[in-house]
Amino acid sequence: MRKIIGGIFQSLDGVMQAPGGPPEDPTGGFELGGWSATFWDGMMGTAMGGLFSNPFDLLLGRKTYEIFAAHWPYVGPEDPIGQAFTNASKYVVTRASEPLEWQNSHRLGDIEAVRTIKQGDGPDILIQGSTTLYPQLLQAGLIDRLFVMTFPLVLGKGKRLFGAGTPSGALRLIGHDVSSTGVVIATYEPAGPVPTGTFELPEPSPAEIRRRERMKREG
Repeated sequence: MRKIIGGIFQSLDGVMQAPGGPPEDPTGGFELGGWSATFWDGMMGTAMGGLFSNPFDLLLGRKTYEIFAAHWPYVGPEDPIGQAFTNASKYVVTRASEPLEWQNSHRLGDIEAVRTIKQGDGPDILIQGSTTLYPQLLQAGLIDRLFVMTFPLVLGKGKRLFGAGTPSGALRLIGHDVSSTGVVIATYEPAGPVPTGTFELPEPSPAEIRRRERMKREG
């Protein structure tokens, strides 16, 4: 079975929208496109190189596919990432009927089709961008690993990694580093349901009892 690995650039408040440049994705009036560009250093390049060091296929939402298809085939043969993206099989989750003209592109109609691809033979499958896929993939239990670069800035609005519909769940940190520019590079794997505990007193105080009663009244 193949692994599905999410490669994520996000702000401290979880925004993933348009890290690469102003025209990348201005939908919703987003005006801060290109927020990741000034933070890159050698450590981040090495970390990304590790993510792409083995054979891989790509899993993309329709909008991210369109962004990539308008950029990576045109970067020139000297760019190793562009060549690797072009050579990879690109699985695009979309119900739209427009042709997928970038070579090696394949349409998937829903998340169950992703499950079928995952259960087959082939290299690991990397997600890039594609915020709309994460809630569905997490709900279906199809994410094996999250490679997350968290940048030291707050964007305030925009498309977020853990958007509406994201299920609860625990994660296990399996690797981490910090770039010279303050970007936290962390890798997580799913770790089951959220563990819960309590710091409450063995017997609630009168003030705590009153607080709980007030919370019930206020809903």
